Formats: sequence, structure tokens, C-alpha cells
Amino acid sequence: MNVLVVVEVLQGRAPEVQFMVNGNEYNMGYYLTDGIYPEWATFVKSVPRPLSAKDKLFAQKQGARKDVECAFGVLQARFAILRNPARMWQSETLSQIMYACIILHNMIVEDERDSYGARKDFDYDQENTAPMIQYQQGAINEFARMLEINTAIHDRSTHRHLKADLTEHIWQQYGNNYMEQDSGSNED
Repeated sequence: MNVLVVVEVLQGRAPEVQFMVNGNEYNMGYYLTDGIYPEWATFVKSVPRPLSAKDKLFAQKQGARKDVECAFGVLQARFAILRNPARMWQSETLSQIMYACIILHNMIVEDERDSYGARKDFDYDQENTAPMIQYQQGAINEFARMLEINTAIHDRSTHRHLKADLTEHIWQQYGNNYMEQDSGSNED
């Protein structure tokens, strides 16, 4: 995860997020992370050794994060436009960029399918890929607000409540199907 994302949250420059999960309101976005990250309100970690059916389902659903990260990493390696911050783009434009990159990637893979023995060279001129937005450095405006945000980010109680709410939400959405699959695999 990029440290600049956390810095932008601290400086109050991250997009405002407000959502409800399991009847509870949250006012800060979150990132799906693995076990190395701290128990902060902005990070939702997977369950390392899930025992209950709810925790197993939560871990399974969050496991898709790794697949998405891997696929996005492949696309970032191939398309420079995906390496820069995307906050200035509108959602529709971002969607079109992603679809275009995915389609182009699939076309390239299909075209290169017969030449897998050939050397792949993804090194290209990266000197002209200037960031689209400049990160501000120096004094932080509204220092008191930054301290308030910092306290909110580090709130372990919010982290635990959000994780429990997300686990329950996923269980309400997919639990019946999960139990049917699980009982079907036990009959074998």
C-alpha cells in the first residue's frame, strides 16, 4: 500500500466517505489488508486462522483481494496510465480506461500466445511519466484537524467494529450459499 494514501487521509485531502454496514455508520474509507498492517480504523485485515463459518466466509471473500492486486499489478506493469494517481479522473473515465487496458492486455496475450518462448521486454522509457497531481509538502494546514483524523485512524475499537460489521454483512449476503456449499462438500 502506498504511504501517500495514509498521508492524504491524515492531511484531510482524501475523498470523503460515508457508508452504512450492518446498521452502523462509518465516516472513513478502509483498505483490505493482510496481517502485516496494524489494527487501525482504515485497515480491515483478514482472519488469519478462521474457525467459525462466518470468519471462514469473510476470509474467503477477502481472499479475492490478492487476485485483484495481482491482476492490477500486471496491468500497471504494462500500461503507464495506471501507475499514476487516479483521483482526478471521473468514475466513468476510470471505468473506460480500465476496460481499455484489460481488453488491450487480453489482445496482446492472445497475440503473443504462440511466442511464449520469446523474451518479454517490458522495460520502456519511464522518464516521461510525470505524476498527474503533485503532492504538497511542507507545513500541514489545520494541525488540530490532522491530530483529530490521526486519532480516528488509530482507533482499534472502530477497526474491530467495522471488521465485525463487514463479517456480519457478508454472512447476511452469502452465508446461506456458503453453508449449502460447505454441507455439500461434507457429503462427499
